[in-house]
Amino acid sequence: MFSDGATRRRAAGVFTGIVEELGEVTAVEQVPNAARLTVRGPLVTSDAGHGDSIAVSGVCLTVVAVAGGEFTVDVVHETLQRSSLAKVNVGDVVNLERATPAGGRLGGHIMQGHVDGTGVYLNRDDLGLTTFALPGKLSRYVVEKGSIAVDGVSLTVASVTDEEFSVALIPTTLELTTLGRNQPGDLVNLEVDVVAKYVEKLAMPHLRTQGDHGGAEERA
Repeated sequence: MFSDGATRRRAAGVFTGIVEELGEVTAVEQVPNAARLTVRGPLVTSDAGHGDSIAVSGVCLTVVAVAGGEFTVDVVHETLQRSSLAKVNVGDVVNLERATPAGGRLGGHIMQGHVDGTGVYLNRDDLGLTTFALPGKLSRYVVEKGSIAVDGVSLTVASVTDEEFSVALIPTTLELTTLGRNQPGDLVNLEVDVVAKYVEKLAMPHLRTQGDHGGAEERA
C-alpha cells in the first residue's frame, strides 16, 4: 500500500486544527469500557493504516481498522466522559484531521487532540461572531487573541469572560466544518492551549513560595 516510510511520516498525536474533511458516523457499537465508532472519511483513510491517529471532532483516536473509505476507532471511557463523543449517533457529521506530517505546515496551532472538556454553542450574530459557554475550570487558560480548539477547529479568541468566549468564523469555516451546523445547546469539544497549562504547573511552586513569604511579612 505504501512505497516507503515517507508516505506515512506523520507526528503521532499532533494536529493543527485545520479540518481536512467532514466525515459521517456509520456505526456505533458498545464494547467493554468503550464505544467503537466507524466513520466514513475517504480523504483521511487514503493513506491511513492500523495504529494511525485521526482527530474526530478534536478527539485524537487510534485507527484499529480501515476498509472501503471508512475507519474504525475505540473511544475509551475517559474520553467519553470528557467529550461529546458519548452522545454521537449514526448519521452524525464530524470534523476529521489526520495527524500532522513531520515537516508539514503549521496552519493552525499545536494541538494534541486531548479534549479538556465540553462547551455549549450559544449563538452567532450576522457577522459570524460565535459565542460558546465556557466551563469555569478552563476559563483561566483562555485569553483574548489566544488560540482554542472547538470540535477540532483551530480558532482565535475574539473575547472571553469567566463564563463564555467568542470567536469570529469566516464563511469557509462555517461551510467546511461542523461549526456551521451548530444549534443552540449543542455540545462542542474544547482543547485549550497546552502551553498555558504547562506554564501554570511550572509557575505554581514559585507562586506558592511568594504567597508564603507574603503571608509571613504581613504577620510580621
